[in-house]
Amino acid sequence: MLEFTEKGIYCPRADVYIDPWKPVKNALITHGHSDHARFGNGHYLCHQDTLTILRLRLGPDISVQGIAYNQTISKNGVKISLHPAGHIIGSAQVRLEYKGEIWVVSGDYKLIPDGLSVPFEPVKCHHFITESTFGLPIYNFPATQKVYASINGWWKQNAAEGFNSVIIAYALGKSQSILHQLDQSIGAIFLHGAVANVTNAFQAEGYNFPGTWVTPETDRKTIKGAMIVAPSSALSTPWITKFSPSRKAVCSGWMQLRGARRRAGVDRGFVLSDHCDWAQLNEAVLATGAENIYVTHGYQATYAKWLRERYGLNATEIKTQFEPATGDLE
Repeated sequence: MLEFTEKGIYCPRADVYIDPWKPVKNALITHGHSDHARFGNGHYLCHQDTLTILRLRLGPDISVQGIAYNQTISKNGVKISLHPAGHIIGSAQVRLEYKGEIWVVSGDYKLIPDGLSVPFEPVKCHHFITESTFGLPIYNFPATQKVYASINGWWKQNAAEGFNSVIIAYALGKSQSILHQLDQSIGAIFLHGAVANVTNAFQAEGYNFPGTWVTPETDRKTIKGAMIVAPSSALSTPWITKFSPSRKAVCSGWMQLRGARRRAGVDRGFVLSDHCDWAQLNEAVLATGAENIYVTHGYQATYAKWLRERYGLNATEIKTQFEPATGDLE
């Protein structure tokens, strides 16, 4: 039912591409990150909570339709529905069914709840397309609540010692989950413009996040013991240095690797990802009941081989053009 083409994952029967990397007539978008939602498509279909992000990033005048989770639409006999992926707000798996054959395109996903996005729900299918960003056994992520507690503890200690705290995280997704968990009694919270843009867009849709946008008019001398949330593109820039004295931390799954914090040039690394670790990937794949697995970006060859040898699944490595959002860390 699905084909892997030079423009992306394509369903000829419904004439729709899932997360296409080249402009097409009809694009079905799993979530708002820039490697999955690209400019130039004729019409977009996404989850209703992703509408505001697509308009923010791709333009207010794009042709776009939003639907709820588990709502089914039909295109030339193909039943299409979206299901929670747990990756970020509005992220979705795409389920396509035609004459009893079922495919699921996971997009990006995680099984550990972040306390904000709708948790991942396994969808039974015959064919499952999965990412493998952290598809090696060395990746074993801690519980998110423990990580959030560690972030608050780090911030509290920094404030007591006269330092501002700078958290580096995805502007879309991870920043909002962190903001949702910050202990506001510790101090004030400030946002880089890229984070503030996304947060304001979500707040217009009814979400509520703390934080004040740092503008050129902001008197940074008054910012003391505060938490500043910014994307990695702000690292090693004059914007960051003006919060001195400060301590910096990166929130990323890559922080589990020895030396990752040092290479990022920060004081602390928190292992916090919006993707699956090794155990989550295996749990998700097995929960679908699919015999045919297509492994995309990440450790495709290694993970596909593991699924074949360990579980006897028909696992195939698929090359895509999905790449991490520019300037950010997974």
